[in-house]
Amino acid sequence: MDLSKILSISGKPGLFKVVSQAKNAVIVESLIDKRRFPAFGHEKISSLEEISVFTTGEDMPLKDVFKAIHVKLEGKQAIDPKSDNDTLKKFFLEMIPGFDQEKVYLSDIRKMMGWYNLLNELKMLDFTEPEEKKEEPSADEVTPVQETVKEPEAIVEPEKEKKKKKTTKSAESKRKPKKSE
Repeated sequence: MDLSKILSISGKPGLFKVVSQAKNAVIVESLIDKRRFPAFGHEKISSLEEISVFTTGEDMPLKDVFKAIHVKLEGKQAIDPKSDNDTLKKFFLEMIPGFDQEKVYLSDIRKMMGWYNLLNELKMLDFTEPEEKKEEPSADEVTPVQETVKEPEAIVEPEKEKKKKKTTKSAESKRKPKKSE
């Protein structure tokens, strides 16, 4: 699942998918109503890939939070983000037991539940890992190394010899034969 192309824009409900890049804006498409519009640099835009949740240990990326919820709920929708406060906190504590209850606000939990439900409804939550590429070829796949051929260097006269020749020529050209009377 690539969350780098899914954006949250402050002041606008829902999530947005990056469609294109304009000269001074990003063209986004709403995941809710499929309308496209430009999102400008002065708006607070966050990629879901960059968002993480405070925990008692290290911060947990949003992708891992969604994965934990998806696994525990077996792919079903999460709790309604408009549920009462105690129900939301209890649910999130079940899903992410180590989240920092002082730093993660109720509004953050509501947003995450809404985002999870939207992505799950659109079947955009895919947690299968792509196959890794082979880093080193096996002995059967090794190809012989091509030898590099060095081109001969041009013969260059040293600078001092060039200067001597120039001065010699110029000195000879300045001399004039003496006329005898």
